[in-house]
Amino acid sequence: MMGSAAAALTGLMFVVITLVSGREGPNSRDGISTFSTPTVTHFAAALLVSAVLSAPWHSLKYAAGSVGLIGLCGIAYVLRIAYRAKRITAYTADVEDWVWYTVAPFAAYGVIATGAVALTFMPVKALFAIGLGVVLLVLTGIRNAWDVVTFLAIRGDRLP
Repeated sequence: MMGSAAAALTGLMFVVITLVSGREGPNSRDGISTFSTPTVTHFAAALLVSAVLSAPWHSLKYAAGSVGLIGLCGIAYVLRIAYRAKRITAYTADVEDWVWYTVAPFAAYGVIATGAVALTFMPVKALFAIGLGVVLLVLTGIRNAWDVVTFLAIRGDRLP
């Protein structure tokens, strides 16, 4: 169910970006790569984790390795986004932005990676942890998509 939701929301993000593509300013690519692209990436990660866990694995260790890799790549990606957010000049991120664009996804990917480690020896608890991480990614993505859309609707005509 979370995979389907993530896929549908990813499609909606493409629609939003298409609708506002004519409003580009000189620094809008930085804003897109810092705020919009990570939202789509988090939706895609939720879809990927859902797909991996839906596969008919012969052993949980392969599922654990795949999900663990997704979690670790997600952590690295969020660190890269934090670096970009710190460098961006067209917009200064406030505390709420830092929480929702870096801290929450970092926590989600951390929970997913931790759940993956536990998957082979505590599968029930691990699946709950991984599920929590996926739900957090989708909820964060929904919140961040709304944030981007409202920002563009209110301030889009005044982008630098």
